[in-house]
Amino acid sequence: MVVTLDDTKRSAIAMKLADMKAIQELIIQNEEQILNEITDSEIRDRIRKMIEDDRKNKGVLETVNVQYGIQAEPEKTVTEMVNKVRQLMQGSELSLYEKVFQHELLKHQQVMSGLTIHKAAQKVGADVMMAIGPLNTINFENRAHQEQLKGILEILGVRELTGQDADQGIWGRVQDAMAALSGVVGSAVTQGSDKKDMNVQDVIRLDHNKVNTLFTELLASNDPQKIQEYFGQIYKDLSAHAEAEEEVVYPRVRSFYGTSDTQELYDEQADMKRRLEEIKAIDPSASQFKDKIRQLMDVVGDHIRQEESTMFAAIRNNMTSDESEQLATQFKAAKQKIQEKAAK
Repeated sequence: MVVTLDDTKRSAIAMKLADMKAIQELIIQNEEQILNEITDSEIRDRIRKMIEDDRKNKGVLETVNVQYGIQAEPEKTVTEMVNKVRQLMQGSELSLYEKVFQHELLKHQQVMSGLTIHKAAQKVGADVMMAIGPLNTINFENRAHQEQLKGILEILGVRELTGQDADQGIWGRVQDAMAALSGVVGSAVTQGSDKKDMNVQDVIRLDHNKVNTLFTELLASNDPQKIQEYFGQIYKDLSAHAEAEEEVVYPRVRSFYGTSDTQELYDEQADMKRRLEEIKAIDPSASQFKDKIRQLMDVVGDHIRQEESTMFAAIRNNMTSDESEQLATQFKAAKQKIQEKAAK
């Protein structure tokens, strides 16, 4: 049986990621509800943009969960909280100001969860840092949303209390706060320069980066137990990645990438799978174990170079952005099913 890195720390992070995904879905529902109740054109435009960002970020969170490779369910308390907030937001007990206030608290919770996961990943391992990297953009955008929600709250609060408009200059202060935020966030959170959804090249490259990190960590370790765990994670990640590519990606690209080049990718992965099974039967403390790992690393490296050069170029030249993003969604869905099946 393959031992993997599903230790208590990694499992705890997986649960926190599941919490974030559940709250992200609630955030989108809240914003849609708020949009239906707001008549102010400036606020409506800002809420629409938040919805656009948050729908994209839901996809990024799904990518992170699949990339992380450990499937978990949200905590019971989080599920109960989500259900309670959903009922409040859809009911008439809260004023519009109070609904936006509750929504800003959710944004704050999401920001702190993202930052906490980032800091925890720094303690747990480089492979975890690599897997959760896309959270950085979500963290930044949620902080930017918080600044906008503070402006919205000021406008709504003054109107509810006095029936008059708030002082001018609110949006100017919001923009100043957002500009300051981009320079203050530092190494833990970076603003994503690309606002589009992740395409299939982005998602596959994340897998490549993570497995290269795992190879580096394994080869640097002299602890047989840790070496076995790192190999188990490599085995699990490469197996799921390869199966999902063969199920979804390669059949889609064959028509324009070419039959022979596509078949070469299948053959390389067949060789990789054979080597994984061979290494699985070797004692991690044996002298030849790391030699076999280095040979596997070379095979995987050649495969990665082919995909990231010629296959990625063929995708860029023959698929629209929407098609590439749809293929990414299909790849992630296939990989998640494979992971869930393997976990059982």
